[in-house]
Amino acid sequence: MKKHNFSAGPAILPQSVMQEAAQACIEFNGMGMSILEISHRSKQYDAVVAEAESLVREIGGFDDRFAVLFLGGGASTQFALAPMNLLKDGEKAGYVDTGVWANKAIKEAKLFGNVEVLASSKDSNYTFIPKGYDIPSDAAYLHLTSNNTIYGTQLHEFPKSPVPIVCDMSSDMFSRPFDAEQFGLIYAGAQKNIGPAGVTVVIVRKDLLGRSGRKLPSMFDYSIHSDNGSMYNTPPVFPLYVTMLTLRWLKAEGGLTAIQKRNEEKAAILYNEIDTNPLFKGTVAVEDRSLMNVCFLPTNPEHEEPFMAAAKAAGIDGIKGHRSVGGFRASIYNAMPQSSVQVLVDVMREFAMQNG
Repeated sequence: MKKHNFSAGPAILPQSVMQEAAQACIEFNGMGMSILEISHRSKQYDAVVAEAESLVREIGGFDDRFAVLFLGGGASTQFALAPMNLLKDGEKAGYVDTGVWANKAIKEAKLFGNVEVLASSKDSNYTFIPKGYDIPSDAAYLHLTSNNTIYGTQLHEFPKSPVPIVCDMSSDMFSRPFDAEQFGLIYAGAQKNIGPAGVTVVIVRKDLLGRSGRKLPSMFDYSIHSDNGSMYNTPPVFPLYVTMLTLRWLKAEGGLTAIQKRNEEKAAILYNEIDTNPLFKGTVAVEDRSLMNVCFLPTNPEHEEPFMAAAKAAGIDGIKGHRSVGGFRASIYNAMPQSSVQVLVDVMREFAMQNG
């Protein structure tokens, strides 16, 4: 049976990307060797890194004022590396608390400077995105989390900030257009929309490199990685290759404008069913609903397990909600086809007919 993969991450990848990546594991680029075993210093792999960087710049609109880095350690490592590189001793940074990952970023930043939590939706279990807060002009930067995977909320508009915006875009990177000029630093674990687990994309304005003035270990210093073209040490070779293939796929699909349209259409189908089906209800403020992670609950808690069983029987995988929210979470990232979303909606309708 065909599986419909709604996992929050590592998440669905385009079928064509997986097929090409699988072939490269056997033989890459006519070299007679697998990409898993070639030197990362070879000309063939240099071309992979160069194309990946070029695609990030082209798709996202990042000119040469930005450094594009491919690092290991996941977005969680960047919770510490961002303030380590950008926040001077004694300075403050503004953070907006919109969920678990934002909270972890706040915890790490406190190790390197003063953190002012400008707004939080924690008291409501993160069911909305705070708005209308003041951004201090003397802050080193403003830290945001653009999409909150666990709770199903998303920042649909970025605030106008007098200071550089640092943004964790792990779960909605390259799912929609955005203005690169607004950001000082963007970081994203690849395993939602742009590749597999194992590589983290970091995009940083070059004029911010070395800003903290700290003497950092080389592996923690964005400047070192920028100067060495993400090749200071052995990069995550295979995940970076698959990320390059995924970015190539995204470009061929029409880029961010086209993918946003598809993502909006998929989300509309699912949210419409949640809003009209009497057996289900949404969990977050309508205006802040995520296009990536659709969270919903059964109106009758006793229906949770039977619905999970019905979904499993239809080949649906990965919709169990995070323990912080419960219920269900359907992650509908870029590679998720609309047909799979329709399968989930059909199961919801059938379940209502049988149990309503």
